Amino acid sequence: MKDIVCMGELLIDFIPNEKGVKLNEVSGFLKYPGGAPANVCVAAKASGVNSYFLGQVGKDSFGEYLIETLKHNHVNTDYIHQTTKAKTALAFVSLTKEGERDFIFYRDPSADQLYRSSQVPTTLLKNSIFHFCSVSLSDHPIKNAHEKAIKHTRDHQGFVSFDPNLRLSLWRDHEAYQQVIRMFIPKADLLKISEDEIEFITGENQLDKALNKLFVGHVQYVIITRGKNGSICYFKDGRSVAHKGFKVNVTDTTGAGDAFIGSFLAEMSKADLVFNELTVEHALKIANAKAALTTTKYGGMSAIPSLKEYETFVNQITNE
Repeated sequence: MKDIVCMGELLIDFIPNEKGVKLNEVSGFLKYPGGAPANVCVAAKASGVNSYFLGQVGKDSFGEYLIETLKHNHVNTDYIHQTTKAKTALAFVSLTKEGERDFIFYRDPSADQLYRSSQVPTTLLKNSIFHFCSVSLSDHPIKNAHEKAIKHTRDHQGFVSFDPNLRLSLWRDHEAYQQVIRMFIPKADLLKISEDEIEFITGENQLDKALNKLFVGHVQYVIITRGKNGSICYFKDGRSVAHKGFKVNVTDTTGAGDAFIGSFLAEMSKADLVFNELTVEHALKIANAKAALTTTKYGGMSAIPSLKEYETFVNQITNE
């Protein structure tokens, strides 16, 4: 069973007290720990697989809070650095009445963006599952750190997972954003993409044409997440496995995709990365259930369900 190692942003999400209002009309916010790669670590550990976070926060109160939160969730924090050169990143989130999100980020630059390739613990990446997202692929030192980590993982029998996790508000030049995502896609073994991201990333609105553009380089598996309609895992050889998902009352969709991919990778790690119809169907079921449960609470990391919460939910569905 491979450990799961994630690199990228670790930040504070400020969630509004009200839904359906603009950020300038919000009366107040509540602080939640976040950052997609960090959420993935928490989800993986909640599924019983060791996880490590690689990155950097500021030497400030928010940074200390985030490190302690990951420790509380039993994620290994030995390789998280702190710096005085920049502050911990912040994200302010507005929510529609349906729980969908919009973001304003304060990170130009933030501590995570200054994480350097020389700080990457290469021995940790041997025979691991390395997961990353696109938020940290802008022209800052952490982009080079990603390239080093990906190469080292691949050179040492590891497995690479990429969730673009689009955040268009972070990029002034959306064409450049599209290009950097396309540049990193061939480096991954597995891609996880939500259905509303497909056209931006590939330039195609027809799924078969989009998949042709995604199955490039090392890519062997593409997972398309479809919100309440579940998810589909496509194999490079043309096979696919689908799960219809779970219907819940949505409060906040923050972190649902991270809960999904963290849980999925954990289950595939337990299966020794043997991708077949049975193992993938099992992993999709668990990942969809945990993603659905995450949307029933506020926040990302703090909403990821425990094993007990997952088992209670699935038993309830089974008995209905």
